[in-house]
Amino acid sequence: MPRSRNTEGAIYMSMAMAGFSASDALSKSVIASMNAGEIMCLRGLFTSLLVYLIAWKMGALRSWRVVLKPIIILRIVCEMFSAVTYITALGMMPIANASAILQSLPLVVTFGAALFFNEPVGWRRWSAILVGLVGVMIIIRPGPEGFTAAALLCVGAVLTTAGRDLATRSIDPEIPSLMITVITAISISFFGALLIPVLGGWQPVSATSLGHLLLASVLVLVGYQSVILAMRTGEISFVAPFRYTSLIFSSLLGFFFFAEVPDSWMLVGAAIVIASGLYTFYREAKRRVPPIAQESAPRSPV
Repeated sequence: MPRSRNTEGAIYMSMAMAGFSASDALSKSVIASMNAGEIMCLRGLFTSLLVYLIAWKMGALRSWRVVLKPIIILRIVCEMFSAVTYITALGMMPIANASAILQSLPLVVTFGAALFFNEPVGWRRWSAILVGLVGVMIIIRPGPEGFTAAALLCVGAVLTTAGRDLATRSIDPEIPSLMITVITAISISFFGALLIPVLGGWQPVSATSLGHLLLASVLVLVGYQSVILAMRTGEISFVAPFRYTSLIFSSLLGFFFFAEVPDSWMLVGAAIVIASGLYTFYREAKRRVPPIAQESAPRSPV
């Protein structure tokens, strides 16, 4: 594949991570005046409307009975708990730290694929997963009293997001992705509405907060579309590692808008997690290369 196609894919992936990071920052900016349920409800409503219009325009809508499929129900449940845990964690810890913990997602998905789908994972990738988990522990740094609530919530977000991704792989490919997104967005909005009285009740919403949530919804859609373009444009093994640019964007947003300065331990832990993830991507790409192609690779003339 020409290098320009890979470069284009990398740009799309970086754009996606910038969109997701900015959406997280906008959600974090309103959590002081609104609870997580209220944020999920309002952001979900905006997202539902936008995605529904796009799906309708593209002819991607299907019978609503698909929501009764167990695997889609599982995906929705995972997405719900992923949203509430991560949004709550954002209000309790620096956005860069939350993003750094979330970088362990590819490692957890690899572990889940081996556990539930019997995908082959060699000792090298198992080692990378263990090293990555050590990096997460360095970021979290549990004290004598154990893990903080914010850390547990963020780890919960990683686990439920991994569950969502694994469930997605089992959904009938005949069901359009946009239809799944519509169902998920509506479900998250409804779940957020149910959580509002549990988390302290409805709080007045300023025009600024409403604008932030609307922009966050748009950025999430931009992120999803950019990921699709990235995966369809460049080689996955080249493009996927650019997911880690989200840590750069999150750190910059945290510094400039929330005066959050990552400490050295967070940087060390994030570096370990990213290195483990990159090695996992490398081993996966190498595993997919046919043996004949590997043998025909040019060798050093010694």
